[in-house]
Amino acid sequence: MATILVVDDELGIRDLLSEILNDEGHAVELAENAAQARSLRQQMRPDLVLLDIWMPDTDGVTLLKEWSSNGLLTMPVIMMSGHATIDTAVEATRIGATAFLEKPITLAKLLKAVDQGLNKVAPKALGALAPGLMPARLVGAEVTVEEAMTHHQLNGTTVVNGNGLMPALPIGPQAQQTFNLDSPLREARDDFEKAYFEYHLAKESGSMTRVAEKTGLERTHLYRKLKQLGVDLARAKRGGLG
Repeated sequence: MATILVVDDELGIRDLLSEILNDEGHAVELAENAAQARSLRQQMRPDLVLLDIWMPDTDGVTLLKEWSSNGLLTMPVIMMSGHATIDTAVEATRIGATAFLEKPITLAKLLKAVDQGLNKVAPKALGALAPGLMPARLVGAEVTVEEAMTHHQLNGTTVVNGNGLMPALPIGPQAQQTFNLDSPLREARDDFEKAYFEYHLAKESGSMTRVAEKTGLERTHLYRKLKQLGVDLARAKRGGLG
């Protein structure tokens, strides 16, 4: 779907984000510091970057500023940190960051930020806005770092990352279905479970990570269950269920 560059000095964060994004169908490139990120940015043009703020060699805000100054900030950049201040968040937004994720990063916020970032035409910094359009909640109000970069109030209208509200997910198969209750219990149960998982796979665009979270099953257990029920995972990825 998209090529995403993940820049973070923590191996566990890189592995986790890579696993989730790969499961969503994205191609993922990994960098553990700013030097590697610079090299990868020169070699490729990622569709989106997840950039950690605090790194040992060069911090993420400085790298973001470099890309902006050199005309390389042609993709949405989502900043990540567990220790950033609001001033840092606002500075990154002025430079061109499109959103901010506070660590520990939740699955829902990650996928939402990535979806919205990929739907952007180009990064837009707060500094490019007219003074009258500056986010009201950043002036004389207590806000979290994530709110400072992500949930702005512009002219009294709530927007998310400057890109409007999230579009509704496709509904997929109907939530209400009819089953043959005259069939043996095992067959009726299998029919229900297959329809149940196909519904959630279609609703989550084939994402095993999201379906596992939604249904409360471990992914390995979920894979075995779907295989047992004969659910076509490749078809689910293409959105062909229902």
